[in-house]
Amino acid sequence: MEEFRGNLLEGKSGITLNEIRYMGQHPAGMCDFDEFKYQKKKMRRRGTRAGSVAIYCSNEAILDSGMDFESVDKSRVGVFLGITEHGNVETEEEIFLLHENKLDIALWSHHHNPRTVSNSPAGEVALNLKTTGPHYTIGSACAGGNMGIIQGVQQLLLDEVDMALVGGVSESAKTFGIFAAFAAQGALASNEDVTKASRPLDIDRNGIVISEGGCVYTLERLDAALARGAKIYGEVIGYGVNTDATDFVLPNTERQIECIYKALKKAGKKPNDMHIVNMHATGTNAGDINELKAVREVFGNCEATSVNFTKGHIGHTMGGAGAIELAGNLPSFSDNMVHPGVNVDNLDPECAMDNLVLNKPIEKDNISTILNNSFGMLGINSCVIIEKY
Repeated sequence: MEEFRGNLLEGKSGITLNEIRYMGQHPAGMCDFDEFKYQKKKMRRRGTRAGSVAIYCSNEAILDSGMDFESVDKSRVGVFLGITEHGNVETEEEIFLLHENKLDIALWSHHHNPRTVSNSPAGEVALNLKTTGPHYTIGSACAGGNMGIIQGVQQLLLDEVDMALVGGVSESAKTFGIFAAFAAQGALASNEDVTKASRPLDIDRNGIVISEGGCVYTLERLDAALARGAKIYGEVIGYGVNTDATDFVLPNTERQIECIYKALKKAGKKPNDMHIVNMHATGTNAGDINELKAVREVFGNCEATSVNFTKGHIGHTMGGAGAIELAGNLPSFSDNMVHPGVNVDNLDPECAMDNLVLNKPIEKDNISTILNNSFGMLGINSCVIIEKY
């Protein structure tokens, strides 16, 4: 977390050039972690890349929480992870082996089915941690990170669990299919300087930089966290979810506005009560313009609100984006800094807004609220509001 926060404030990019099967080199964000720190090699072979990310993040979250996890009632622990996709890495590898070996189906793995069922990454976490409460993934495209958090909140409020491991994960950067699809769509970013390939809101942006990643939180009711003296990063006070119902990929500004107001209403807050708004801002023309219109409509006259984005640093981590980007902003509650959206050399006039934080961080007096936007294909919109405790 400390390294991530430092890089965000310094404007340091996590994007590198990577060889993508059949496509050559492309900018991408790749995870650097020990897959076997919390997982045996046999279990990793049986599972998925997304599952390995989720297992690592979940174990790290528990360690960071300071919780005596061995004494926790595992039947009261839930795992709720947002995803865009999973199992694609292993499936593409199996198809490649078939292609290279005269379609010999004997090479097809008997692990294929459990790798590709919808609950896979959350189920892999439950297997790893021996939790016996509910687990499932929330298939919600690039809104997944927020949706995992929202689902955990709802399960706690319903008294279905006492602790929830929530967030989102993605393995996208390890698959060629998503690169080929975005290229076909004309939405795959490129730049001579790989660190500037992801440049939301810039007039010369040309698409998305695909990244993998994950972020998992330990979520508890406030009274339980206080009783054990937990380190509290923030309190979830509101959220909103809705659907565009207008297009497969093109966003709907009005529905995004409604989603933001829905979250504010649940939190009992007004727009000017928000100190940071983290935009989804992917780097596509339509996505950035439509979201900026929505954010400007709600927060354009709010002097207390600063608007930033995170994908210029790390690319688009798909199902992990909402959770990861929220994590990058949470330290603002202690350091009172707002990290900038980077790589905006020439701001698109259609994305102009007075309270944007671009290229350099700013310091504020007392940051106590964050609104986090995450939107996805098929028109799913989500907003989460966190307050300093």
